Amino acid sequence: MYRADVSYFDMASAAPLHPVAREALNAALDEGWADPARLYREGRRARLLLDAAREAAAEAVGARPDELVFTPSGTRALHSAVAGAMAGRRRTGRHLVRSAVEHSAVLHAAEPYDVTSVGVDRSGLVAAGDFAAALRADTALACLQSANHEVGTVQPVAEVADLCRASGVPLLVDAAQSLGWGPVEGAWSLLAGSAHKWGGPPGVGLLVVRKGTRYAPQEPADERESGRSPGFGNLPAVVAAAASLRAVRAEAAAAARRLSDLVDLIRARVPDLVPDTEVVGHDRLRLPHLVTFSCLYVDGEALLTALDRAGFSVSSGSSCTSSTLTPSHVLKAMGVLSEGNVRVSLPPATTRAEVDRFLEVLPGVVAGVRAELGAPEAVGAAPSGTPDEGGLLVDALGKRCPIPVIELAKVVGDVPVGGLVTVLSDDEAARLDIPAWCGMVGQEYVGERPSARGAAYVVRRRA
Repeated sequence: MYRADVSYFDMASAAPLHPVAREALNAALDEGWADPARLYREGRRARLLLDAAREAAAEAVGARPDELVFTPSGTRALHSAVAGAMAGRRRTGRHLVRSAVEHSAVLHAAEPYDVTSVGVDRSGLVAAGDFAAALRADTALACLQSANHEVGTVQPVAEVADLCRASGVPLLVDAAQSLGWGPVEGAWSLLAGSAHKWGGPPGVGLLVVRKGTRYAPQEPADERESGRSPGFGNLPAVVAAAASLRAVRAEAAAAARRLSDLVDLIRARVPDLVPDTEVVGHDRLRLPHLVTFSCLYVDGEALLTALDRAGFSVSSGSSCTSSTLTPSHVLKAMGVLSEGNVRVSLPPATTRAEVDRFLEVLPGVVAGVRAELGAPEAVGAAPSGTPDEGGLLVDALGKRCPIPVIELAKVVGDVPVGGLVTVLSDDEAARLDIPAWCGMVGQEYVGERPSARGAAYVVRRRA
């Protein structure tokens, strides 16, 4: 249940249970508790519920019912898909192609294999030609998400699927973020989804393996779910997941139009309201409800905590949290700022008033976090003169994101135009954030050189 005083803006992580899912779940708890593999009356009733749920989910996905199985989660579906497809095509080879911005579940599942990672542009978009160029004679599987979890960029799945098919390579699509908005088009071979992303109950995923795709299940032997997802499934949750998928699809077109307008408002207003902020992700090829932006000189965890106190539940792919000291692999692959990252993903019921209030609160929250960190209000102007090639040295060793960038910003105005500032840092995020900072504020990133500890990042003042 929502807190009355909070706007929940994190649908990309988990959607609240849809009312249809709640009704279906309650009904199935009474009718679907028995083993659907049994022939007595209660078992037959449970089997009817399972078959109806499978048919509804398959119709929504665009597959045959006998191609779809239910799994304990979307993560489990992805791991099973990778392992099963690679085993089924083991005679072809152990090479796997994936994009650099796949969900971490795909990255982990692919670790045992020979992996080629296909890069993306600054908007997070994969070029279909680059993906095709990575395919080899020993490529057993290709993986491409339908839409990115962190920035919402929609990938050219149909085009990539055709190129993979022409090369005889099956394509696995992680459709967790997009299934609630519509089916994934194209000649893909395998697909995975997760019910809690579209308003179904947690603990239900789905895996589709299209006919003709070589697949050898690597799960423990079990006659249930075609041997692809062993164990006694949570039938009431499965029924609720299928019912909610059908319900959100019926509402998707109207919700997409309204939420896209609200996201456009956020994308346009945030850079005007908050200095030194970059909106990331594709401006057109994107999910309708999701927008991500990064703020310079801001600790991501502190920003999210401050927004929570102000009544907004948002998420972050930022490196600046207590649980990780490395940048988001998605933002890193895009080459964009990782510090102070905020992901806003709107529920269908979001109002214009809620978005207006968020835009009203955000500037003060960011300013407060920057002040606590001692960040500069702006990069100061320095008198022009002969370039000082000796430059300044900033020792930021032992300091974590965003402090190295803050200290760089404080002193860059102390060198004349053309002068150099060298930042010593052992924070992995600095490798991404210092070049990104230069691009945002008009300075020149000269490059990185090794130092006794960490690395030395050299910046030339341009303005």
